[in-house]
Amino acid sequence: MKKFYFLMCIGCFLACKEQPKQLSFVKGQQIQINDSIPAEENIEEFIRPYRERITQEMEGKLSYTPKAMYKSDYKLNTPLGNMMADAVMEMANPVFKSKTGRDIDIVLLNYGGIRSGINAGAITTKTAYNIMPFENKVAVAELSSKELQLLVDYLVKNKTAHPISGLQIILNAEGNLEEFNINAEPIQEQSYYVATSDYLVKGGDSMDFFLSSKYVQLLDYKLRNVFIDYFEKKDSIDYQRDERFYQLED
Repeated sequence: MKKFYFLMCIGCFLACKEQPKQLSFVKGQQIQINDSIPAEENIEEFIRPYRERITQEMEGKLSYTPKAMYKSDYKLNTPLGNMMADAVMEMANPVFKSKTGRDIDIVLLNYGGIRSGINAGAITTKTAYNIMPFENKVAVAELSSKELQLLVDYLVKNKTAHPISGLQIILNAEGNLEEFNINAEPIQEQSYYVATSDYLVKGGDSMDFFLSSKYVQLLDYKLRNVFIDYFEKKDSIDYQRDERFYQLED
């Protein structure tokens, strides 16, 4: 009898052991992280000088603008986009020329890459981070006259305020291409150097015309740093909508 009872116990034990474990229930709880959670004083003491230094650098005044600028202000070209494109032309061209001995002819950035506007008043380092939070760098692509025509066709088709500099596009009353000029001159059968971002030069935003470029020079110059350097150079920033990309009236 004892032997039988012992065997039954062993059998039950093995049977139980072979049964797979199953999850019976899951209980979750949301824990909010906010100011109600007391700070660890030793951690706070460690990070406080770093936070204060970053705040000082981010909020330090670089320049000034008398009016706000936003990418949605106008169609085809905006004060904000014009400023950004001209900043790249002014700040990146000396870097490109020092490397290649050539000049940038055109700047083309993308409307979608502008992530914030600029409020009226002080322009700070934080302003540059707000409008360009990405780590994109300036890239200069050599385009043939045929490839440049594709660039213009892209801008005419999209009719979006992509920031441009060195290029003028005029549309007729129906919205079709009337004419375009490069640095106030008609297009020639030659190569042109177009400054853009390392994202767009790889065909980003469907800018496929860059993919056939026979030469690309990547500059070790972040777009965000371009704007910071540009702001530091200017006492004030006061840009207007102009005629670099516009449509003729009826």
